[in-house]
Amino acid sequence: MKQLYWTERALKDLQKIDLFNSELLGDNKASEITLKIIAKADFLENPSFDFTEIGAPDDDFSHLKRKYRKLIEGHYKITYRSGKSKIYINRIFDTRQNPKKNK
Repeated sequence: MKQLYWTERALKDLQKIDLFNSELLGDNKASEITLKIIAKADFLENPSFDFTEIGAPDDDFSHLKRKYRKLIEGHYKITYRSGKSKIYINRIFDTRQNPKKNK
C-alpha cells in the first residue's frame, strides 16, 4: 500500500481554504469542508485496492513530466500523483477561482 504524502504547497492550500471558509462561513462549516477534502484524499490510501488511478488526468499539469490526476470534492480540486512508494497530494484548488492561479 502506498502512503499518502501532503506536500508543503498542498498543506498551505488547505490552510488558506480553511481560513477563507472560516471567515466566510464560520469555523464549524470551514472545519467540515476541510475534513471532507482530507477524507476524499485519504480515499486514495487503501490497503484493499489500488485507487491511485481513480481520478481523471489533470490537464492543468499536462505540461509537466509526471502524470497528475485529480479528485473533486465540492468546489475543490485535489491534484495528486502516484510515486513509487507514496501518493503525493500536490495542490488543493478552489475551482471558483481564476484557473490561471492553479499552475
